Amino acid sequence: MSSASPTQSPLQGRDLTAALGVVIIWGLNFVAMKLSLRDFTPFQLGAIRYVFAALPLVFLVKRPQLPWRWLLYYGLAQGVGQFGLLFVALQAGMTAAMASVVMQTQLFFTTLLGVVLLHERISGPLRVGLALAAVGLACFALNFSTGGTASGGTTLLGLLLNLSAAAMWGTANVITRKAQQAHPDYDALGFVVWSSIVPIMPFVALSLLFDPPALRWQWLHASPGAWLGAAYLGWIATILAYAMWTGLFKRHPANRVAPFSLGVPVVGLAAGMGLLGERITTWQWAGIAFVLVALIVVMFGGSLARRARNHATGTDGARRP
Repeated sequence: MSSASPTQSPLQGRDLTAALGVVIIWGLNFVAMKLSLRDFTPFQLGAIRYVFAALPLVFLVKRPQLPWRWLLYYGLAQGVGQFGLLFVALQAGMTAAMASVVMQTQLFFTTLLGVVLLHERISGPLRVGLALAAVGLACFALNFSTGGTASGGTTLLGLLLNLSAAAMWGTANVITRKAQQAHPDYDALGFVVWSSIVPIMPFVALSLLFDPPALRWQWLHASPGAWLGAAYLGWIATILAYAMWTGLFKRHPANRVAPFSLGVPVVGLAAGMGLLGERITTWQWAGIAFVLVALIVVMFGGSLARRARNHATGTDGARRP
């Protein structure tokens, strides 16, 4: 029998470095948002982020060969929906550490939307994961049981907006699936670059409509650190990390790459607490534990169940005594 193909081998060398790099980049992403929001309003940061994401690559990368409507749908869902709500949540009362965990509930929103819109099935591990995630969210809600603004630097409004952002991320994921089904050969990097054009003007319009007049030109006086944070969000967290992540999926099976995403909330928690001095309450730690276990069950539950069945029946299908 021939040796294992490259797609079946574990990640090592440059690919392992790339996977760990993406985890760190996306984990620090939330700290960059929090720091930039000190000088930008959420809508200003949204517009500036996508200006960085689009320029200069929009002049260097060809537009993907698929109708404009897919770029429009994705740009509105992922840009204005996901990140617009997330930026507002971070300003309304959400820590970077907690946001990095709550955003991972996108996996469950993606799956539920896939069931409704794509007629996908709910597996056993997913049912268990959803139940565990629900308990985790209940723990987050119990953190507010004392009333008013919760300890740990979060508010109920911030949590609800954060969950809405995760739901919009799930919507964006379903849009990419539908686009892939309709146009399987489209270029993923071009899709991200060209869809980054879409949110810019809606964010500008939202800023003009909802930002207080005294803050509408605040971006002109932002600190170099805030601009660096926005550049990090656009160039590093959006373009570079996405390109590395996509490349990993092209070279390795999804079940070898996807588990690395579990490291993102770990890095996010450590960065929020270490770099921003954020504090996690007891109820929040409980909720974090349930959400992380839920993610592990969804990612690994199916393969573990298959291994258990194979071990019980043997390779020839006969049940072991």
